[in-house]
Amino acid sequence: MKKYTIGYTTGVFDMFHIGHLNVLRNAKEQCDYLIVGVTTDDLVKYKGTKSIIPFDERIEIVKHIKYVDSVVPQVNMDKLLAWEQLSFDVMFVGDDWKGTEKWNNLEKKFSNLNVDIVYFPYTKGTSSTKLRQVLEKISQSSK
Repeated sequence: MKKYTIGYTTGVFDMFHIGHLNVLRNAKEQCDYLIVGVTTDDLVKYKGTKSIIPFDERIEIVKHIKYVDSVVPQVNMDKLLAWEQLSFDVMFVGDDWKGTEKWNNLEKKFSNLNVDIVYFPYTKGTSSTKLRQVLEKISQSSK
């Protein structure tokens, strides 16, 4: 029996890579049912950029990952609202957020709701940001 019943994680999942797969695999190892929120194109703007892969394609990719049981659009950053709608008992997050004011506050709020936050190690060497930088360099050098 797994430690948690319903798990939740979110991401942009742009240029899907091994780091994304690791998060989903690790999350599924700890819960019976994994819900994944895929960030919409409008919400991606919070990163000060736009996704390379359109939302419809990103959500379709994530839907077909064997570790994922359900996929929902992430239309805002309100994790408590997500909990009200999805009733998860654990949220999985990259450890690059651990110790930040935002997540320290969420830990306290979720603790009162008996929801755990589990932080996974950030995959070193691979990220959508790094992939984007490489693509930009290639694009500039071909001009």
